[in-house]
Formats: sequence, C-alpha cells, structure tokens
Amino acid sequence: MKTENTVWHSQQVSKSQRAEIKQQTACLLWYTGLSGSGKSTIANAVDAMLFARQRHSYLLDGDNVRHGLNGDLGFSDNDRVENIRRISEVAQLFVDAGLIVSTAFISPFRADRALAASKLTSGEFIEVFIDTPIEICEQRDPKGLYKKARAGEIKYFTGIDSAYEAPENPIIHVRTADKSIEQCAQQIIDHLIEHGFITQRL
Repeated sequence: MKTENTVWHSQQVSKSQRAEIKQQTACLLWYTGLSGSGKSTIANAVDAMLFARQRHSYLLDGDNVRHGLNGDLGFSDNDRVENIRRISEVAQLFVDAGLIVSTAFISPFRADRALAASKLTSGEFIEVFIDTPIEICEQRDPKGLYKKARAGEIKYFTGIDSAYEAPENPIIHVRTADKSIEQCAQQIIDHLIEHGFITQRL
C-alpha cells in the first residue's frame, strides 16, 4: 500500500534512451474486442513479425496473466476493472523499458481503456479494435464459452450478459471478417512503420 513513506525513485537511464538503443519507439498496442474475435491470435502474429524485424517486444495475454498476476480475480465487472488496472501498471513498466508492448484483453469498458491510456505519454497508447461480429465469434467459440454462457453456465460473459463498449475512435480499426490473420497483423505493422515506431527495413 502506498503511504507517505513511499517515495518514487528516479532512474538515471530514461525511457527514450532504452528505446533508442533498441532502434525503435516504445508504445503500447492495446488490443480490445470480444472473446473469440482474434485478439490473441493477431497479437501473436504481430509479435512474430516484430521479432522477425529484430524489434524488442512483449505480449501480455489475458488468459496467461490470469494464471499468475491476476489469478485471484473472477469475471464480475469489479474484477474486470481490477484486471485491467493491474495490467495497465505492468504495461506501463514495459513501455518504460523501451519495448513495444501488446496487451490482448477483452477490456470491455471505455473508462478502463482510458485509464490505461492516461498512464502513458501522449502517442504511446495505441488502441487496436479487433472488430469481429459476435455471430462470427460464436461460430468460432474455440473454448466453448459462448455455448456455456448461452446455457447460463457462465455468468458475466461479455457480449451475452455483460456489456462490451466498443471503441468509438480506435487508432487502428481491424475488421477481421474479410481478412486473413496475416493481413490483420500487417495492417498493424504498417501503422507502426507509418508513424515511426519502427523502420521499414527487416
């Protein structure tokens, strides 16, 4: 718990210095979308493309984080808010280390995404809306979660009995219905190149 005896210790090496030595500009790719929309799959593809370009990146996946850091949280609205708050803090540290960070979480609430953005310097937060119609998400249903939610076996399931607030003005809008995984990932890489986060060269 933060108290009056807790002080912030400044570091001699800055975020820009860490990023410069990596020959990139640090940022946070915040993937949001319904369960089954393709967030983790596309984020993984982007991460692989960045690695192929010898860029320094890291992917924080929603399911993986719940195995450890957020393993004590459920899926109520309050727990979802705390889930995003914690990952926002972790992502901020990764960005401070000069990395290109990806987070793949449903993150259903606009206010929570805005909170994550507020922790970073202007321009570092890149909201990536993985826009997949719920009908397609239900058809995919890789974990069988929609089926369970429709049967009432899972409560507070986003898109069924818990709200998903879609981004109103995402920085990157990926419409997956008519694109391959590679095309979706390339759209994100192209944005990073166009805006100077990484260079064109492989």
